[in-house]
Formats: sequence, structure tokens, C-alpha cells
Amino acid sequence: MSSTLRIAATPAASTQLMQDSGALLSGHFRLSSGLHSNQYFQCATLLEKSEVAARVVEAMALMVSQWKPDVIVSPALGAIIFGYELARGLGVRNIFAERPEGQFELRRGFFLKPGERVVLAENVVTTGGSVLETAQMVRDLGAQVVGYAVIVDRSRGRFAPDEPVCAYAALDAETYAPESCPLCINNVPLTKPGSRIFS
Repeated sequence: MSSTLRIAATPAASTQLMQDSGALLSGHFRLSSGLHSNQYFQCATLLEKSEVAARVVEAMALMVSQWKPDVIVSPALGAIIFGYELARGLGVRNIFAERPEGQFELRRGFFLKPGERVVLAENVVTTGGSVLETAQMVRDLGAQVVGYAVIVDRSRGRFAPDEPVCAYAALDAETYAPESCPLCINNVPLTKPGSRIFS
């Protein structure tokens, strides 16, 4: 686990919230990282009720506010709701990045000013690929990445950027490379949830 990682909720509290909201799923899933897992965290379901989203943000807000962000930036599509709720809780601007041509960019009139302090918001990180790509876009535009806010860190320390990370929960879910996945070996049907399209 990264030395920069701070957890906002106890394991018991976060697991209970996930289960109560129907966001913690069991089965055989292909994650956006390409890895397989026997668990999936459906944060869209978690954030379906505004009072649940408020509880998540309330638990994280004090830690994230210490980084003094000017704006929250989220990679589309999955993290848009979380980014919006976090920005609202902190009273700062909120925008999201899209990648219509394969690379993240700002559209819809969104912008970043040089030197603006940015917190990257993401639902779930396993390898952190999407949010790290978004962070590089932020830097290329001249803004400053001051931290990452994620609902679930399931990376087991693989997501370890230089900047601090605040996670609502860090859950120790198993992940497997597709070629060595025991669920595949046992012919458990594979589900591909989430918003990223695989070729």
C-alpha cells in the first residue's frame, strides 16, 4: 500500500455501505485495466442515492480540502458523478475529461488555468491507468496535480503516484491476468461491466 494513501472510512463501515447499496458484486469480471477479478465495485450504484454520495464525500472532504484544490477533474465516464459531488462538497469548480480520439482532452468549454491546483477524482483504481492519463493531461495544460481522491483503491499498492491519495475505502480484492485467471480456467462466465469499450 502506498505511503501516500489515506483511508477515510474503516473497512467495516465502507464494506457495509457497499453491501447495503448493492455496489459490491461477486462473480467473474473484466476490469477496465484488463485484469480479471471475482469482485466488482459498481460505484454508479453506490452513488445512485444522493445521501449515500454525501456520506462518501463527507468522509473524504477534510483530507482532500487540506490540499487546497481549485478544481476537481474526473475522467469520463464513470467518475463524473463522484467528481461533481466532491467538488460540491468542497465548494470548488468541477470539470471532466473525455477521450473521443483515444487521448484525454477537455471539451464542452472546460478549461484549466496555468498553475491551478487540481485534485483528480476517480471511482475505483486497480492500476490507475485512466486517472494517471488524466493527470498527465492536466500537467500538459500547465495546471498542478495536488492529489487523488478515489472511492475504492483496490490496487494493493500498485497505484502509488508521487502526490497524496485519499480513498474512501481500500479493499483487498483478488485480481488475475487473463491468461492465468482461475475463473476462466473453471469456465465461469465473464462479465465486462463499466464504461470503457474494449476492442
